[in-house]
Amino acid sequence: MVRDEIDLDAGLEPTVPVWAVFGDLMSGMLGAFVLILVCVLGMQLDLASRLETEVQQRRAESQRREALEQALAGPLAAGRVTLNNGRIGISGSVLFAFNSADLQPGGRQLLKSLAGPLGAYLKARDEILMVSGFTDDRQMRDGARLFADNWELSAQRALTVTRALIEEGVPSSSVFAAAFGAEQAVASNGDAEGRAKNRRVEMAPTPRPSNAPAPAKPRE
Repeated sequence: MVRDEIDLDAGLEPTVPVWAVFGDLMSGMLGAFVLILVCVLGMQLDLASRLETEVQQRRAESQRREALEQALAGPLAAGRVTLNNGRIGISGSVLFAFNSADLQPGGRQLLKSLAGPLGAYLKARDEILMVSGFTDDRQMRDGARLFADNWELSAQRALTVTRALIEEGVPSSSVFAAAFGAEQAVASNGDAEGRAKNRRVEMAPTPRPSNAPAPAKPRE
């Protein structure tokens, strides 16, 4: 009789306590809560990181412009150059005679005074300088003209300024020329004053391409 009761008890599975099931449920809920919390914190950290990056970029841009203004303080005060959104503008009449790509003495002297500050600025920020030539919309004169059109004139003027800066010490790997002809006018070509403003050369520091080689160090 006793053996039969023992065998009967052995055939029954033990009942799982209710508190154990409740504990497993609570552990699962706690794990899910922790996972959600981690996701939320991760999103907040990512957003904070993006905001901080944006603030740093704007701060760096502001510092870059302030440094450029300091480097060009003298020429700006004398009215020989303009600075607008990081672009340095020089009137074509300051650098060149009408329909010419040969630097005038005053223009060469101006570029000489700018080469040092610009070179230091570009080196400190590992940037390159785009020199852009622009003209008004008047067609080139047929008689004894040296250039086929305004595109060629703007290109040659940009090249002349680029070479002058290189001759004054700006590394050749840190400057390049671009031509825009009569495109992208800053004033109306309907009067002499507007056309004079459109005949210009602009210099704009830009980020160096990621695959571009760094300027070669001068030999000692």
